[in-house]
Amino acid sequence: MKYGTKIRESLPRRIFLAVNAVVLGLVGFCCLAPMWHVFCCSISNPSVLARTGGFHLIPIAPFSFAGYEAVFGYRNILTGYLNTLFYVVFGVALNLLLTVPCAYVLSRKRFLPAGAVMMFMVFTMLFSGGLIPTYLVFVKLGLINTRLSILLCTAFSTFNMVILRTSFMGLPDALEESARLDGANDLQIMVRIILPLSKASLAVITLFVAVGIWNSWFTSAIYLMDRSKWPIQLFLREVLINNSQKSLESGVKASAESLQTLVKYAITVVATLPILCIYPFAQRHFVKGVMIGSIKG
Repeated sequence: MKYGTKIRESLPRRIFLAVNAVVLGLVGFCCLAPMWHVFCCSISNPSVLARTGGFHLIPIAPFSFAGYEAVFGYRNILTGYLNTLFYVVFGVALNLLLTVPCAYVLSRKRFLPAGAVMMFMVFTMLFSGGLIPTYLVFVKLGLINTRLSILLCTAFSTFNMVILRTSFMGLPDALEESARLDGANDLQIMVRIILPLSKASLAVITLFVAVGIWNSWFTSAIYLMDRSKWPIQLFLREVLINNSQKSLESGVKASAESLQTLVKYAITVVATLPILCIYPFAQRHFVKGVMIGSIKG
C-alpha cells in the first residue's frame, strides 16, 4: 500500500458515522434552539408575538427593541453589572483560596485524620445549618447589608473540594517525593507542582462558582438592603415586577402585557449572555475536569 493512501471505510462504518452525525446534530439543535428562540422573541414585534406564541426561529417583523430599552433604560442596570462583577471576581478568588488548600491537605496520604474530616464535611452537604441560624449569625457579626456577607455565602463548597481532592489524589506520588528530596515544602509542592497539573479541575471549579454567583439573587435579597450593593439579578427581577404591575394598572392591558412579554425575553438574554460568552473558552477544560475520578484503576 502506498504511503498516504486513504483506507476505504466499510459500509457499516459509514452508516454509523452518518447516524452519529444526525443524532449529534439533533442534540445540538435541541440545545441551541431554545436560546435562539429567546433572542428572536426579544426583538420581535410585541403585539404580534403576544398573539402568535409558539416557537420562533425568525424574529417577527417589524423588529422592536422596546424590551431592551425597558431593561437598559433602568438607571440601576450598570450598577448591578458592576456589583455582580465584583461578587464574581472576589467570590471566585476567595472560594479558590479556601478550597484549594483544604483539598490539598485532605488528598495527602500522610494526613491520618483525612477520612474522618471528609465524613464530617460530606455530612454538611446533606444537613446544613439552615437559613434562619445563618442569618442570626450574620446579624451577631454585623455582616447584614455588607458585601462581605455575599462573599462569605459562596466562600466554600464541599462539592468543589471533593472534585479538587479527587484530582489531586490522581497525580503520581513520585512527583511529591521527588520535590521533597529537592527540599520543597508543602506550599511549594502545591503551588509549583500540583496546581499546574490540575488546570482542568481548577477551570471547572471556577466555572461552577462564577455561574452560581452570577445567577444568585436570593442571598442578596435576604442580606442586602442597600440598593447600591445589589447584583444585576435583583435589578432585573425588579424590572420584571415593575412591568408586571404596569400591565395590571394600565388601561390598555393588551399592549402592556405585550411589552411585559418582550421584557421577559430581553431580561433572559441580558442575564445569560455574559456567561454564554465566557463558557466556550472554558469548555475544553470542563469535560476533562468534570470526568476526573470517574474511572478507577
